[in-house]
Amino acid sequence: MTKGSCMCGAVTYEYTGEPAVTALCHCLDCQKWSGGAYTSNVVVPRASFKITQGNTPVVGALKTYDAVGNSGKVNKHFFCSTCGSSLYTELEIMPDVVCIKAGGLDGGAADIGKVGVEFYTKDRVSFAHEIEGAKQEKLFG
Repeated sequence: MTKGSCMCGAVTYEYTGEPAVTALCHCLDCQKWSGGAYTSNVVVPRASFKITQGNTPVVGALKTYDAVGNSGKVNKHFFCSTCGSSLYTELEIMPDVVCIKAGGLDGGAADIGKVGVEFYTKDRVSFAHEIEGAKQEKLFG
């Protein structure tokens, strides 16, 4: 089981099993979402992911923001309303998975190891170079 949280600890989550894929996303939305050049993601089956704290009426720290992606489908971004940490994204275009933002993973798990794919390489910033061995996708999919 792998666990993660927001910066202030108000929202915690966990997933079981191995990621379906590890990915960097260079799209403009992910640049805005992360405040950086890309997001690093651990993509896991939705059935293996659960919020363990912060999604109840008492705590209620988990908030969402819906953005419409290039596909025309909704990308639902989940974040902590207390500290603002980006936590994960559910994509309508990929209904069976959750894209966890790797920076929130506990115990050094943000080091996702081998990157399986880089999405939206057409939006990659000039100082970020292609990851050797990762599949390169100009867009999504």
